[in-house]
Amino acid sequence: MPLDRVIEDKQRLFWLLQLGGWSSWAATFYLGILVWGEPPDNYLLYLPIIAAMGMLITLALRWIYRSTWERNLGTRAFAILGASYCAGVVWVLCRSVLFYNLYPQELDKFEQQGGAGLAMYFSNSISGVWVMLVWSALYFGIKYYLLSQEEKQRYLKAISMAQEAQLKMLRYQLNPHFLFNTLNAISTLILDKDTELANSMVMKLSRFLRYSLDNDPMQQITVAEEVESLKLYLDIEEVRFGERLTLHFAISESAEKALMPSLLLQPLVENSIKYAVSRSINGGSIAVSATVEDGCLQLIVADDGPGLDLRQGRLPKGGGVGLANTRERLSQIYGEKQSFRLGSTEPHGLTITICIPVSYAD
Repeated sequence: MPLDRVIEDKQRLFWLLQLGGWSSWAATFYLGILVWGEPPDNYLLYLPIIAAMGMLITLALRWIYRSTWERNLGTRAFAILGASYCAGVVWVLCRSVLFYNLYPQELDKFEQQGGAGLAMYFSNSISGVWVMLVWSALYFGIKYYLLSQEEKQRYLKAISMAQEAQLKMLRYQLNPHFLFNTLNAISTLILDKDTELANSMVMKLSRFLRYSLDNDPMQQITVAEEVESLKLYLDIEEVRFGERLTLHFAISESAEKALMPSLLLQPLVENSIKYAVSRSINGGSIAVSATVEDGCLQLIVADDGPGLDLRQGRLPKGGGVGLANTRERLSQIYGEKQSFRLGSTEPHGLTITICIPVSYAD
């Protein structure tokens, strides 16, 4: 929210609370007068005036508090107590002057009471100080509450921005590896003077990178859209591996419109190509499936490569950046509401199973 808008909202809230608070005080004070006796004539005209006086005096308190806001705690405490006491005394004095000017007969009673009248005045002064102390407590309480809410919003925004930056980093750090392999393949085709196939790979690479860069890792897309983007990537790999790469897709109708993070499957398929296809003389096959079961979108990527050493929990000869990044990305987005499991494909190979909460576009 723009700073000007925030300041404007705070000013509006302050004045609403001022009007509401002093109106409530006036109503409560009048009810107290009715309980303990009969108010003088035209007392309902007197009450709004003294409430307005109190409001003006608290505006002065507000200015003092804002002026001492950056001071140390001792200075601020002294300012609060001293300013509240002076404000209460001044307010009661103004009320008394106005009251005895409006009701001269009450002044005669006050003079006749002598000490008792002074005691009553002192009691009214104490009550006025208490009103100002309560106003001060509410002022600081509301101010600290608003500041804590702003701090919380800034913290949540910072966390969100950090998560978004981390997700982008996790996704984009996969691209250099893929880009290196593709450019290396294009270079080989050019050296072999297979310009037509090299040009085809350049065009397909351009389409995939354009799609990749245009999509935010925080964005949710449908499974059908994810599969289409995956095919953009696989178009390039099919040029590299030809008949050595076999693909199988099995996407259920209920899963096609389900939402998932964009470009989630590409690093998993890239991992299968790296370990299951490129290292085998005869190549290999990769199967991608998506189903919806019990409120869960289940995504599976399976290959028939050498598989995973489940006892050690890592791919043969290390590696597996795509797996680690995908696991971290799911954790950042869904927290504990997701699962990422590695298993074996029979008779050999690696099966990756992802379960995330199923949701659909409105």
